[in-house]
Amino acid sequence: MKNKKEVDLFLDSGAFSAWTKGITIDLQEYIDFIKKNEQYLEHYAVLDVIGDAEATYKNQKEMERQGLKPIPCFHYGEDFQWLKYYMDKYDYVALGGLVGKPKVELTEHLDKAWRIICDTPKNLPKTKIHGFGITSIQFLLRYPWYSVDSTSWVLVGRTGGIYVPKMKNGDWDYLQKPIVVSISNKSPDKKCLNKHYETMSQKDKDLVDKYLQEKGYKVGLSEFKTQNKDYVLRENEKWSGKAEGNNRLVEIIVEKGISNDYILRDELNITYYLDLQNSLPKWPWAFKSTRKGFFNI
Repeated sequence: MKNKKEVDLFLDSGAFSAWTKGITIDLQEYIDFIKKNEQYLEHYAVLDVIGDAEATYKNQKEMERQGLKPIPCFHYGEDFQWLKYYMDKYDYVALGGLVGKPKVELTEHLDKAWRIICDTPKNLPKTKIHGFGITSIQFLLRYPWYSVDSTSWVLVGRTGGIYVPKMKNGDWDYLQKPIVVSISNKSPDKKCLNKHYETMSQKDKDLVDKYLQEKGYKVGLSEFKTQNKDYVLRENEKWSGKAEGNNRLVEIIVEKGISNDYILRDELNITYYLDLQNSLPKWPWAFKSTRKGFFNI
């Protein structure tokens, strides 16, 4: 495992995922886990309680009582006095409860929050802000986040897709919504015109090829054959899909690439977000909800 000198780790409590599944996370177990692994953690969030600001605050104080310094979290739907309180007491605050909210309502909520956060003569943020579940290009560009996180890039890669930036005046433009290209050999999108790399127009395919070549990735090549479900896989072979009766499809990796390796897709999608990060204004920058252009939702 890498230590914090090599990579900065931000630990999320997992409270939102647990809440959606009806699972309860034990506060003391979370505290003990942090203490055991603190040497690897640059930051860690409070164990928040979705829908209960008082309980979240209570967890914050208990974690602090036990010697920890968690990042507090203000949630969608809570009284904005909580946000003001946290901003007065802490230099790093998280905004949570944002996943799954309608775009218009979420924009209204975040605009109000950021007017409080950036209530300064030059509309600059008073404190660092982390956004849980935020990787939408529109929201990334509209607000001066210090940091964000989301699992959407993982889901895109695991379901066979990659992010490809659009071009403007011959350069990659990361300040536009990217193209999500389905490219996996096993994707059902292969049957739909313009929904998969293999069914795209040559012009669009050339754009994807250019991006892959510049980033050092290949599309890859696979062949498929049907074998008995008791078949022993050989080198460069893997099962494809579920067995149908006594038979199952085998994928033979002729050339490794993003079409047949989800890890490579993950790498490429991480690279996309790193390039996007480098294209954003240098933090801190001003928030103005009336800003025109690509900052509009």
